[in-house]
Amino acid sequence: MPTIVSRPADNYPQVNRMILFFLGYDYLSVLYKYLTNFLFCNKSTSFCDNIKNEKGGQTVFLSKKSVYAMNTKFLLLISITAFIFCSCSVKTELKQQVSDLLRPEIILRGDDALGEEPVTITSFVAERSAGGIHDFYSEGDYWWPNPVSPDSAYIRRDGETNPDNFVAHRHAMIRFSTVVGDLTSAWIVTKDTKYIEQALKHVHAWFIDPETSMNPDLQYAQAIKGIVTGRGIGIIDTIHLMEVVQSLIVMEQNGLLSAEEAVATKDWFSKYLHWLTNHPYGKDEMNAKNNHGTCWVMQAALFAKYTGNTEVLEFCRERYRNVLLPDQMDTDGSFPLELNRTKPYGYSLFNLDAMATVCHILSDENHNLWQYTTEDGRNMQKGVAWLYPYIKDKSVWPFNKDVMYWDEWPVAHPALLFSACDTPNGDYVSLWTMLEHFPVNDEVVRNLPIRHPLLWL
Repeated sequence: MPTIVSRPADNYPQVNRMILFFLGYDYLSVLYKYLTNFLFCNKSTSFCDNIKNEKGGQTVFLSKKSVYAMNTKFLLLISITAFIFCSCSVKTELKQQVSDLLRPEIILRGDDALGEEPVTITSFVAERSAGGIHDFYSEGDYWWPNPVSPDSAYIRRDGETNPDNFVAHRHAMIRFSTVVGDLTSAWIVTKDTKYIEQALKHVHAWFIDPETSMNPDLQYAQAIKGIVTGRGIGIIDTIHLMEVVQSLIVMEQNGLLSAEEAVATKDWFSKYLHWLTNHPYGKDEMNAKNNHGTCWVMQAALFAKYTGNTEVLEFCRERYRNVLLPDQMDTDGSFPLELNRTKPYGYSLFNLDAMATVCHILSDENHNLWQYTTEDGRNMQKGVAWLYPYIKDKSVWPFNKDVMYWDEWPVAHPALLFSACDTPNGDYVSLWTMLEHFPVNDEVVRNLPIRHPLLWL
């Protein structure tokens, strides 16, 4: 992968689309004037042979063929416009439904978060870290002391989490994500700026304050005692920065983020994105075959969106089309690499949520990744449809139970909601409303980076 350099954000696509709309309005109005007559006329009549277009004091006679072509284009434009408006209407209705359902809890959580002071990684000393106080550090979850030789290198036990590993920095980041997400969500439903002011205190502590900020890299994540001081696989830990970034996007869109705060936070994420796309650890994680590769794209896509890095955005779209979808999803919509793990249910849910989030981030009026389909029929909607029955009724799951945390799943998975944004499905939304929206189990929270749906709708 070539070196990718972060670029300033492009703030003008909406303006450009509006200009083009109004430039084309006169042409469209002319077509509309004659559309009804054309559609209902008999093509054998002289009226259809010569339809008069009056414009600028001039009379122009159009052939039946040219009028038919113009009206075909007009109908196509109407269809596209209707689709866009319908899509917006669906998302607006869905957002209102989610807001009505969660509003009491959102306000309660937002009020609680008002009393939370910032806590960054500098508050916790990682004695086994090869980095400094500003370096994020974590240890591989499934690595344990060797019972034959406790002082030697750790050994792997897939799916079994070692409770003695250092996770304080990860917990601090999850707390950061939770607090900022709670506060920004509370602003969405109340429009009270006190929530944003408090959220920005946490943002400032993590990304701006030189005394408490985190370095924009993950050199020392998922270390293994006696084997490695850090790994690319550790990049999955920063999925919990995503709702912080999405909160910043909401703030910026609503004029709640100062120019100085926007510059500082975008600078941090531009540096982190550069590290993700150029450091060997970042490239290792990008090339991971399972959910780790998905989570790399998920993060890179959102960080690129926030920083205006169109090159990385397009790279992520191509990565989804040409790598994630064909290499990870089977033709029936399942994820074989996740099914082969010792926690096939939880990992399938996790990868589904991550891939759905990728589609949600990267889809716009020009790119619909939800509907993108490989030649052999794989697409994201098929993936949601495959797992939906097992989310609805876990008892029919035809594979092995997870070795740990089987009882804690499922919860309110964002894949159901994001899927319904693209293709309205009452069953998906209904099921989502009935599931747990605010889980407290550490393992569930760790594997559920999207926990504040109003940020995304």
